[in-house]
This record gives sequence, structure tokens and C-alpha cells, in this order.
Amino acid sequence: MPVDEGGTVAEETLAEVAQERRRLLALAYRMTGTLADAEDVVQETYVRWYRLDDPERAAVANPAGWLTRVASRVALDQLTSARARRERYVGEWLPEPVPADLFSGTAPAPPPDPADRVTLDDAVSTALLVVLEAMTPAERVAFVLHDVFAVPYDEVAAVVGRSVAATRQLATSARRHVREQRSTVVVPQDHDTVVRAFVAAAGRGDLDGLLRALAPDVVLRSDGGGLVSAARKPVHGADRVLRFLLGIRTKQPAMVLEEVATADGLGYRMTVDGRIHGVAAFRVEEGRIVDVWLCVNPEKLRAWG
Repeated sequence: MPVDEGGTVAEETLAEVAQERRRLLALAYRMTGTLADAEDVVQETYVRWYRLDDPERAAVANPAGWLTRVASRVALDQLTSARARRERYVGEWLPEPVPADLFSGTAPAPPPDPADRVTLDDAVSTALLVVLEAMTPAERVAFVLHDVFAVPYDEVAAVVGRSVAATRQLATSARRHVREQRSTVVVPQDHDTVVRAFVAAAGRGDLDGLLRALAPDVVLRSDGGGLVSAARKPVHGADRVLRFLLGIRTKQPAMVLEEVATADGLGYRMTVDGRIHGVAAFRVEEGRIVDVWLCVNPEKLRAWG
């Protein structure tokens, strides 16, 4: 990739590299679970690109592929250190919720082989990201690269430092985790109907309607990051979850709920006096809410401001 006298090729390469930022951010977010960590990954990736000298950059036949590999390695390193940070985190840690369309169009179609596919329409959903958190860093990177971004196994193997056969096993193991935890696929309209009915019942003070919308073993997790008030441990059971949510309304009578499209389906942006307070997302199974995720950590609400 030589540079001509006018620098045209170099300028084209620079533009190509710059255009990859949004896709790299989407990839890094899926690997790390927060936009801040994803931005750190992307920044470090570009730093490494610009540290190359001109002959080294000219030798890169596929800049987009180079950036993907480097970003994946940086994310893999970050995931390893993130486990120690999670242990020191105050209260429950939740992936950062993002609007449903934040990364739309940034990932290619997944592999055509049904054995290598998982339904990934919700590839940035809290539900899936929670499952990814339980994986080893290598499993997570292999899953995101291959199943979401359709990177061939030989290239994934180079990122995780394993043989192609071992990398296939990593992806298979990750896929099994997803299938075991996400066994039920809910039609988006059904999800939204249940959630909307739950919030309407709350507005009417209809306790029976609220309990009908909640699964008996529903779990609520709230993430305040030690910066704002939140439940330090998961809240289990319909009665306890209901009391917790009603308690929020009692403490914040001026809170306004606004419908928003999250990657999990219909969710709610919570505002108080016009300021963002939190985002609520839900998982629905068999016509009832089984998971409630409340993110009130202000550092994880930038995408909703």
C-alpha cells in the first residue's frame, strides 16, 4: 500500500481507519459490557495504529481486520483485569444499558451454519450480556468475534492464543451457556405488552395486576455503583420485588417514566425534575416478568441523557 506523491493512498487509509471507530466500539462494548471500557479499548487500538511507522502501516493489507484483531486482544486483556474490579464493586454490577439502535448496522450477518448460530437479534441486550459476564474472557471473546461479528475461527484463534480446534470448543461452550440461560425466545410484542401492563397496574395502584405480571420467582437487580442508593443484593420473589418498586415510587414521587426501546424490548427511562435517574429493563417468559434490571449508576447512563 505505497503512498503516492499526493498522499492519496495514505489519506484514503486514514479515512478507512477512522470509519471503523463505530464498529470497533460496538465490538468492544459487547466484550466489556460498558461504553466507558469500550471507549478505552478503542482508544488504545487507535494509539497502537498510529504508533506504527509508515512502512508498517503500508504493510497492513486489511486495516479493518488489523484493528479488529488488536481491539479484541486489548478487550481480552481488559476482561481479565475486570474480574478483579468486579470483586471490589459496590453492590450488584450490571452491564450498561444502551438504546436498541445504538449499534445497529455495525455487525455483519452471523455464520450461516445453524450449528454455529444463536439468535442474536438482542446482541447488546442486558439478558445476553449478563450471560456473557459468566463466561471466561476467552469464551466471551470467541463468542463475540465468531457468532456476532462472523470472524473466521482461524483469526479468532490468533486473538485468543489457542489452536483453531480449541477456539471452536470455546465458542461451542459459550454458545451452550447462552442456550442454557436463554432457552425461551419471546416475541417482542408479547414482551412489551406484559411490561406495559405492569407499569399501567403500578400507575393505578392495582396490586393484583402487579402480582399477575410478575413471575413468583422474579429477581430484581439494581446497579448504583456505590454512587447512588441501590439494593446491594438481588431482590428475590414477587412480593419483595413489588415492595421494593413501590418503595422507589414513595421515595421519588416526582419520578416520571418514559417508554424507551432497549435491546431487551420495551423499557423505561426514569427522570426526576427533568434529570435522568435510571433505566429499567425487563426479561419476560411465559407472559410474566422474570428479571428486572435497574441501572441507576450515573456513570452508566450517558447514552440516555
